Amino acid sequence: MKILYIYPHPDDESFGPAHVISRQLRQGHEVYLLTLTRGGATRQRFKYGYSIEQMGAVRHQEMQQVAKVLNLTGMTVLDLPDSGLKEMDPRQIEAVVADHIERLQPQVIATYAVHGISGFHDHLVTHAVVKRVFVEMKEKRAYLKRLALVTITEESARQSRHFHLNGSLPAEIDCVVEVEDDDIARCHAALDCYTTFQETIEKSGVKQHIGQQAVFEIFQENFDPPLSDLFAELD
Repeated sequence: MKILYIYPHPDDESFGPAHVISRQLRQGHEVYLLTLTRGGATRQRFKYGYSIEQMGAVRHQEMQQVAKVLNLTGMTVLDLPDSGLKEMDPRQIEAVVADHIERLQPQVIATYAVHGISGFHDHLVTHAVVKRVFVEMKEKRAYLKRLALVTITEESARQSRHFHLNGSLPAEIDCVVEVEDDDIARCHAALDCYTTFQETIEKSGVKQHIGQQAVFEIFQENFDPPLSDLFAELD
């Protein structure tokens, strides 16, 4: 099956479900990544004296390495305004996302949960845009089956010492994916590709928090007990 992960920034996939992506690829699924911006507006650019454009170019190069490390089936990185998605006409973002979905025709789409984990507005805009596109396209496109929402547990959110994070309640979690040590190692390797963000990666403690379980909400579906695979129980 095909799954398309849609995120606003470089490294969102590696701070998030890179270990799940590794598992899905091992199982023979096609895994695609669409990143809406090059992430050039990050404050990290001041550390290196880069302009937004220069930082975006560097992060785009880092993402090329991530694609190789994870062995993604396909990756597209757009150049929408980083930290500026909230100022765009959402219909413009929706059109780009819909066009990409139509070309790939995935059964499953994955993006941030409604809280965006970090709460950053680019994350929230991406959630809203992807959900609206999914709802509209699902009515007309038989191939489109499920919207998975990447999240963390409330307990994991509370364990974060350097950043305020948001998690999901146990009743909201519809899928718990078990990964193997090799998948976690590949996730760590993907994080290592972001050489300009190593200080943030270290401060976040993300590598220590990447465990053998990853959790997802599933839009308008309720599973108790949770599914163990994002492709389970699809028509």
